[in-house]
Amino acid sequence: MSAADDPIAPGTAGDPVAPGPAGDIAAVVIGRNEGARLETCLRSLAGATRPPDRIVYVDSGSTDGSVETARALGAEVVELDAGAPFTAARGRNAGVVRLREAGAPDLVQFVDGDCEVDPNWIATAASFLEDRPEAAVACGRRRERHPEASAYNRLCDVEWDTPIGRTRSCGGDALMRMAAFDAVGGFDPTLIAGEEPELCVRLRAEGWEIWRLDAEMTLHDADMTRFAQFWRRARRGGHAYAEGAAMHGAPPERHGVAGTRRALLWGLALPLAILVAVLLAGPWGLLLALVYPAQIARLALRAGGGRAAWERAGLLTLGKFAEARGVVDYRLARLRGRRLGLIEYK
Repeated sequence: MSAADDPIAPGTAGDPVAPGPAGDIAAVVIGRNEGARLETCLRSLAGATRPPDRIVYVDSGSTDGSVETARALGAEVVELDAGAPFTAARGRNAGVVRLREAGAPDLVQFVDGDCEVDPNWIATAASFLEDRPEAAVACGRRRERHPEASAYNRLCDVEWDTPIGRTRSCGGDALMRMAAFDAVGGFDPTLIAGEEPELCVRLRAEGWEIWRLDAEMTLHDADMTRFAQFWRRARRGGHAYAEGAAMHGAPPERHGVAGTRRALLWGLALPLAILVAVLLAGPWGLLLALVYPAQIARLALRAGGGRAAWERAGLLTLGKFAEARGVVDYRLARLRGRRLGLIEYK
């Protein structure tokens, strides 16, 4: 096991180290069996108008030659020990630890291995962070590479289109200030999902700002073409809501609380209410189920009422059942003193 994969306590990413030369930018790429997508990702970083000074690839047990591909393209490679659960947070922290071996950079571009980085993104985001010393994180527009391939990919593409300006959280692709990352101890490696919003909760609590820029950032390849993939992804989202609420759900943050409540309402409480209504009133009780098409119509009309809006509304409503499953899974595991393993959808 390399020094870059030393165990990291929850919520820490090793001890802060003196930064390298001013203006240093590095990249940490994480992945597992991303194949050609990883090659595209690494080449996009190297070919950026402001390429990272160092690129570290952290691999989570790939069997498709990803490690060899990364080395051939000049990236430093960290192979995570399979003795501990693989998580995105653990991988990113391990990448930062490797970077520190030669002096910590000022900024780190985190990117998932299934993403292609826009040529101008790093330069744009770095300039923004230089002008705003109170900003810890800059993220931009992530887009789906193939939204036409499936309704599930299109749903992801809409999810990535977040409001521009100061915001509450970022996703897995973001340029971060190392001083801020160090100040809060990095990602919590025990989280199997929702690690980026949880990090942002701690950053904001320390007075740092998170910004969504009006700039292209990455092309993401969800490659989600089957319902089972959609279901697992939504289930993972429910788990993230529940764990986030358990960690930071108290006022004033209320992190994850609204998402948990929506999942339990639409995915558990209402189905139980319909069942009780049928037992008490017979077939007439099924009328209560009309609340679901009514909800789909409400969401679709609020989004403009086109075909894409109806498609998205149906998936969002259906996804609440999977999210509820994720919430219940988390709470049952917590009662038993256990942690669930990674919920992968690819």
